[in-house]
Amino acid sequence: MTDVLVLLPPSEAKTEPATGPRLDLAAMSLPALRPARRRTLTALVRLARGDLETARTTLKLSPGQVDEVRRDATLRAAPTAPAAEVYSGVLFGALDAASLPPAARARLDAWVLVWSGLWGAVRLSDPIPAYRLSGAVSLPGLGPLAAHWRPALARALRPLADVEGQVVLDLRSGTYTGSWTPSGPRGLTVRVVQEQAGTRTVASHANKAAKGRLVRSLALALADQPDPCTPDELLDVLRAAGHRLEPGPRGTTAGPRVVDVVVEAL
Repeated sequence: MTDVLVLLPPSEAKTEPATGPRLDLAAMSLPALRPARRRTLTALVRLARGDLETARTTLKLSPGQVDEVRRDATLRAAPTAPAAEVYSGVLFGALDAASLPPAARARLDAWVLVWSGLWGAVRLSDPIPAYRLSGAVSLPGLGPLAAHWRPALARALRPLADVEGQVVLDLRSGTYTGSWTPSGPRGLTVRVVQEQAGTRTVASHANKAAKGRLVRSLALALADQPDPCTPDELLDVLRAAGHRLEPGPRGTTAGPRVVDVVVEAL
């Protein structure tokens, strides 16, 4: 049992595996999610195999993205690769898990859960195909995905997250926070704040790179060290790695603590 969980959003950009084993839900971690994954996969494939325009608008895709719908229609037979190789957006580019030394990469594999509209949550080592399904979508037969995943994730994550003193570092986007929220003082929610000429603004798109670098530096710093046992210990590790961290806006007393990562340039 690790003392740290790191929660990441997925990336819409994905690298489609050229070869690899076909999708096998039994090969993925968090087996308690398998029934909900099967229902979500069935609903998505059925939608993608139906009327193309209906599927495109339901999935919130542009007219130029119809090939994404066609790819979803063939997910059951698609080749898979580890999630760390499939997710290829800005955050995962900055994280660059493939270039990490083995000990640091092992920490990532133990810590990280990537949220997903299709899979609920996956580890970086889980074999998945490239797909398109935002967590903001409402699938026919399932409804809004956040509500669909909430009970399944609560059951699946209880053995991982219900540990006194465990640190949950939450770097997810707002789309994915509604399906599960770490409770009480063990949760840390990260915002990226950009400072220029004495003025601060909450970073938008470029915050993904800052979050990727944050997780990478944490893995490198703790590659051969024990996990921090408290949120303050984790924050000390990140400060020692060169990150500027400050208290963020106050949330509710029962909710996670908000921490701002202050950057001067992104």
